[in-house]
Parts: sequence; C-alpha cells; structure tokens
Amino acid sequence: MDHTTHSTCTTILVGKNASYDGSTIIARNEDAGVAVNPKKFVVVQPEDQPRNYQSKLSKFSIKLPDNPVRYTSVPDATPEKGIWGEAGVNAHNVAMSATETITTNPRILGADPLVKNGLGEEDLLTITLPYIKSAKAGVERVGSLLEKYGTYESDGIIFSDVNDIWYMETAGGHHWVAQRIPDDSYVIAPNQTGIQEIDFDDPDHFMYASDLKNFVEQHHLNLSDNFNFRKIFGSDTQLDHHYNTPRAWYGQRYFNPETVKDKSPMSHDLSFICHANRKITIENIKFVLSSHYQDTPYDPFTPGNDSQKMPFRPIGFNRNQELSVIQLRPYVPSDYSAIQWLAFAANPSNTLVPFFTNVQDTPDCYRDTTKIVDSQNAYWVNRLISLIAADHYHAVMDDIEAYQDQLMGYGHKRITHIDNKVEGLSGSKLTASLQAANEKTADHVVKATRKLLTTMLTKTSNGVAGSFDRKHY
Repeated sequence: MDHTTHSTCTTILVGKNASYDGSTIIARNEDAGVAVNPKKFVVVQPEDQPRNYQSKLSKFSIKLPDNPVRYTSVPDATPEKGIWGEAGVNAHNVAMSATETITTNPRILGADPLVKNGLGEEDLLTITLPYIKSAKAGVERVGSLLEKYGTYESDGIIFSDVNDIWYMETAGGHHWVAQRIPDDSYVIAPNQTGIQEIDFDDPDHFMYASDLKNFVEQHHLNLSDNFNFRKIFGSDTQLDHHYNTPRAWYGQRYFNPETVKDKSPMSHDLSFICHANRKITIENIKFVLSSHYQDTPYDPFTPGNDSQKMPFRPIGFNRNQELSVIQLRPYVPSDYSAIQWLAFAANPSNTLVPFFTNVQDTPDCYRDTTKIVDSQNAYWVNRLISLIAADHYHAVMDDIEAYQDQLMGYGHKRITHIDNKVEGLSGSKLTASLQAANEKTADHVVKATRKLLTTMLTKTSNGVAGSFDRKHY
C-alpha cells in the first residue's frame, strides 16, 4: 500500500478568544509526498454522497448512514487514488480538517499494531463530516470508527464549530485521545504527536479511547508518574528534530518569541498549548504556513545558502498542495458565518481566497481542476507561479508580495461587501447570492493570478541559459 503521495502537513489552531475577531479558526497545509498533486474545491450534495464507501488504497469499506448533509471538500482532482477530501464545512457549520500525519514509537506499534486495511486520511473527511452536528460529535464518530476498524497510520484530526475546536490524535491501530483547545490559546502541530498532559476527570476538555488507561498500564508504556500522551505515544527521533520540531519552533518564535528564545529548533519539549502575545489574524496564519525560516540562518532562499544543505524542512515549500483556513464567525447570522479561505500550490507564492460555504456549487476555475496542466484553473496557474518563484526567488518576490497584499485586502473587502449584500436573505435566495459572490471573487483572483504569471514569465525569460543578445557582438 502506497501512501507516500499524501504524507505531511502543518496545522495551526486558534481559539475564539485568541483570534482577532472572536472566530474559531483551523488551518492546515496539505503537503503531498510529491511536488505536484492537483486539487479541486467542490460541494458534495447529499445525493452524491456514497452509501457504501470503499477505499482505493486499502480494503477498508463501510456502509454509511442514510442522512448525510451537504459539505465542502478539497479532494484530489482525479479519483485514481481515492477522494482525499482534506478540509471542509458542512451544512451545520461544523468544520473538519484531516489529517495531520504524526509519529509514534515502536513500543506502541508493538502493543497495538497499525491495521493494514483500516481507515486513513483518504477516507476520513468523507465518512465523517456529512454526519456530525458539532465538533465534539466529530471526535465521538471518529473515535468509534477507530476502535471498530483501526487505522493504517498515525494521524491528527481537527474539528471545529463556532464555539469549540477539538484536536484528536490516534495512537497505534485503535487508540486515540482528543483535547479541546482552550479559547485563549493556539496550537502548531508539525507531523508529531502533540497532546501532552491528559486530565481523565475533565470530560469537557479531554476525550479518549475507552480502554486507554488500562492499555498503557497493561503494556508498561508510561515511563513517568503522570500521563503525558506525547511522551507515552509519540516519538523523539533525529527525523523529528530536523523534519518536525523546527516548524513548531518557528511558529512559536513568531507568535510568542519569549517562550522559545532559549530553545533550539530541535527542542523536543516545545509546548502544545500556546498563548500568543497578540490576537491572531488570517494574515498571521498565512505567514507561518508559508514560512521558510525567514530571518534565521536556516532560510534556503538567503543568498549564499545551498537549499539542498539546509538542516530543517520548511513549512511553505514545493510540496504544499492546498491550504484551507476555516473561519467560523460568531457575529453574523449562521447562514453565512462560515468561510473557507483557500490557497492552492506552494504557499510562499500564493494567496488565500475567501469562499462562503453555504452554497450549492463552487466556481468552475476551482472545481474543475484537470489532470493535465491548464492555466485557466486555479491550481495550475498557482503551481506554475510556484515553480518560477523557486528558481527566481529574489527577482520575482516583489511582484508576488504586491500581489499577495493586494488580494488579501480584496478578500477582506469582499467579505464585508458580501455580508452587507446578503443581510436579511434566507433559504435559496441566500445560497444563490453567496454562490454568485463566490464566482465573482474567484474570477477576480484568477485573473489577477494569471496576470502575475505573465509578469513573472516576461521578467525571468530574459536571462535564462542559452539566451543571446546581438548587441554584445
């Protein structure tokens, strides 16, 4: 079984009292194991939801309930290797992002082996999001599925509604724990087991597999006096030090530098629950999830640095496929409170675009991504830009940054305009208005993105190897 095409991600979670506007915000880069894995943005209607689900990469299958609701999804452009829905919001304004691939240790895998034909990232959004009415209900559904069917990988799974964010981590084939993120806190999860101390007497903030404590005791897995999930179930390897922990270190350095000033990027004891020194914005999240260790010695784009010899894996890099930042706003009617900010391809050179999720369909330039390169659609035009930017970083970054600033401002302006335009609408009139507004937003953004691609191609074509200028002869 080959899961290498979808392998690594970075997650940021922001509680409602830690965000700039009181929203719960969940965000995750989807990073493939290869540089190009085309994605699309769709709405799945109840009549299109499978009733008998069959995974493509394992033999996992399940009969699904008969009462799904509509939801958004960011699946692979073509279905050869499964759906991989990744991130979305359902008709109840419950959001889900799955999964943050994490690590565990050999003692856990010996005591509770992974299940070859269990469920995994390919399946989770599709078999969960259409059936839940709250973030906590998402944990309950996935927990019951894990205990019954098992999983072939270790994952972090995120659920949110307008009040709560729950982060769930699997451990071994059938065990799991989930923590409600405190309202005044943020989390950065970089492909590592993150949850730390578990309070078994606090059901409002912790959920877990029914036999978790007995399982740990029976197999002598706890090496300390308290119950630290990360220390019991996680790993602390050389791979973690170079691939995972530096990303959490850089994010915490950005949000609250005083807490990591004496810590190395390879520190194994960075906090899971963190508190920023300011309210966190959409732009802050995008900066961290696009970052490549700017203003540190580890930035592969610093002149003189050899990108192939940098010691740490960046957050924003060529294997980013899509970024969904899901914002659930408490200060507008629930019928138009949910926004899925979306970016395709490598984050250092793309921009987030706000889409209202209470719609029947998505714009065709985001929905109809092709397997073959086509600069008319959002994924491919951003993928082409990222390729040019990687080889001509310093020549084109002024153009990219101007584009990003302009379109993020446009995005915020669109939200305010659309909120005012749809005020008082309901039912089909509201969804039609939101859908038309999404179309206008997408058209403007893709037009601006294609203009940026033209500018970059023009600028970088002049000095390529093999060019010839007659005036020098």
